[in-house]
Amino acid sequence: MPVPPATTPSTTPPATSIAPATTPHAVPHVDARRVAALRAFTRFYTAVLGVLDEGLLHTPYSVTEARILFELAQQDDVPVADLRRDLRVDAGYMSRITARLEADGLVTRRRDGADARRQVLRLTDQGRAVFATLDARAAEQAARLLGALDEPAQRQVVAAMDTIRGALGEERPASPRAVVLRAPGPGDLGWIVARHGALYAAEYGWDTTFEGLVARIVGDFTAGHDPQREAAWIAEVDGEPAGCVFCVARDETTAQLRLLLVEPSARGLGIGSRLVDECLRFAARAGYTSITLWTNDVLVSARRIYEAAGFTLVDAEPHHSFGHDLVGQHWARAL
Repeated sequence: MPVPPATTPSTTPPATSIAPATTPHAVPHVDARRVAALRAFTRFYTAVLGVLDEGLLHTPYSVTEARILFELAQQDDVPVADLRRDLRVDAGYMSRITARLEADGLVTRRRDGADARRQVLRLTDQGRAVFATLDARAAEQAARLLGALDEPAQRQVVAAMDTIRGALGEERPASPRAVVLRAPGPGDLGWIVARHGALYAAEYGWDTTFEGLVARIVGDFTAGHDPQREAAWIAEVDGEPAGCVFCVARDETTAQLRLLLVEPSARGLGIGSRLVDECLRFAARAGYTSITLWTNDVLVSARRIYEAAGFTLVDAEPHHSFGHDLVGQHWARAL
């Protein structure tokens, strides 16, 4: 059920019970504007979801109570200690919540047969009915929020959420992720420009002139490419764009690989290699006898992919671009 994680209870404890703030040296230095932006987003998103309302999704239950019902609905018996650990809820607050849920007939509580010191919770039939209501309303809420956006915006929002979850430490799912290579669709070319600009600024500090270069490359491709000789691919992971590459004509016999990109959340899945291999297969079928590319020495991961695909370094030359002193490299291989 897509409800947010457990939050501080709505009933604020006395000020004397609040733990002291962490010492200044324990707080990492982060740009104050980024801290403010994260806090502003948190306030905005909690307001959008209505998590500060008296009852979540027009029910008598708080966000924390709903999240506990969600966890209990995933398996038959859940140790209270495990819930406290996973949801980061203190013992006193957890005790009050479970007492209320038990009084409402939603959960039963018993001693663990293997360890009498541990308490185990289980949803009752009534508890499962309440969970089903919360789950359905949460799904409807998410559908309304996303349904107000067009298809590219929906993909962008979901991809941004995946990026946040991955960057803040959520583990990747254990099951294999579905990776599909396809031709660009509506909105994908804009996504390619935007993600190049955002990722290279975040990871290498490159300025907007790089995004402008990408926009020109994409614009030239869109303005008049020969589909028999030039192509582009989007890599989707679990239905969302996660990478791209272009194959364009350098001259009559030489193809050029351009704009290889893989989202941070999708790295480690072999997507970069798959995109490069697809580009090589297309170039060979199109009749080119060789393929080249231009990159910079700071793009270490990309260079490893190119080397593994059989490219060799042709030459390198220092240059100042995108706000930095760089070393440009030309790589090539026969087809």
